[in-house]
Amino acid sequence: MSIENKNAMVMTPLILRVGLGLVFVIGGINKLSQLLNPALQEKILASYWGTSGYVNQFFVDFLFASGQLSPWWFLTSLSTFEFISGIALIVGLAVRPLSLLYGFLLWTFVVALPTVTVPGIEVTVKTYLAPAIFVQIRDIALSGMMFVLYNLGSGAYSLDEKLFRLPAINTNINWDILGLLLRLSLAIPLGIGAIFFSMPNIQTFASTPWILLLTAILIVGGAGLRYISIILILIMLWYMVHKLNIDKSLIGNLNGFKREFAFIAGGVVLFIFGGGHSHTINSVITKVFKRIK
Repeated sequence: MSIENKNAMVMTPLILRVGLGLVFVIGGINKLSQLLNPALQEKILASYWGTSGYVNQFFVDFLFASGQLSPWWFLTSLSTFEFISGIALIVGLAVRPLSLLYGFLLWTFVVALPTVTVPGIEVTVKTYLAPAIFVQIRDIALSGMMFVLYNLGSGAYSLDEKLFRLPAINTNINWDILGLLLRLSLAIPLGIGAIFFSMPNIQTFASTPWILLLTAILIVGGAGLRYISIILILIMLWYMVHKLNIDKSLIGNLNGFKREFAFIAGGVVLFIFGGGHSHTINSVITKVFKRIK
């Protein structure tokens, strides 16, 4: 990658920072607004620790068996960190430590999810009936995007650069590899939604399976990314419109499609900078023809 391209790509971390940061700012505000309201505390705690919540019995016993930590304190502390870290990502403060931490932390939502997938068992309570990794596939995608951000650096207009003189971009950046990771991160949720369309607890983005599958395949293959990234952004915008509910508050509506802000940011990056040349359809075809010759 040339120096000129590296200078241009300082905008890539900025775009990803804002998209990813919004996910956690919105999520933090939504949970704190309920946890700090005595009238709403019980409802949100039940939504997290119920049979269709986000924490299985294994982790309930691990976290609260000693009695030293209450569910309210745990979720309030986590939500406060979520809110503060989201702001930090947006303004570009401690970007690499936070992105590395979130890259791994997002996987905890997968292992902690209560699911029932055993054949022949009749489920009498509402819970998740799909594998946890499929239910939480969007968080896996966010994890991949966090690792992209970690490797890029803080980017333009970051406090890391202004306060600590940290480089705006990693000088050893290999966009071919990071572009592949970004492409896979954005394509996987669409692919899962298409393949397991209409199955319980699978996110389909209010779309149709063939649109999701075709978009996922083209993103992975790096074919016509400037055009397919626009389709990706439109899918996310359509889902946002579909999720709007006049009976919910502004923050409640935003919380319903917070992750999609990050996916839109990823689509913008693909549109502007592409997704690298690693394992694209063009690169595979070129290699095949070279071997034939």
